[in-house]
Amino acid sequence: MATEPTSHPAPAAVVTVRINGRPLSAPAGASVAAVILQSGIPFRTSVSGEPRSALCGMGICEECRATVDGVPHTRTCQLLAADGMDIRTA
Repeated sequence: MATEPTSHPAPAAVVTVRINGRPLSAPAGASVAAVILQSGIPFRTSVSGEPRSALCGMGICEECRATVDGVPHTRTCQLLAADGMDIRTA
C-alpha cells in the first residue's frame, strides 16, 4: 500500500533575534556569530578593554562567546540563529 508524502511547511527564510535588546532580522540558517557580525554590534571586550570578535569560526578560540537565551559563554559560531533568541554581547 502506497502512502502519501507528508508535506512539511518550508522553514522561515528570515528569523528575528534580539541583540542587546535590539530586534534584528537575520537569514534562517545563519550562525549567531554571523548575525552579530552583520549587525555591526560589538561582540565583547577583554578585561583590558580590547575589542574581541569571532576569529576561527570553529568554536576553538572561544572569542565569539556571548550570552544566548540566558546561557553565558555560548560559542555563537556553533549555534544557528533561531526566531526569538535573546543574545547579549556585553
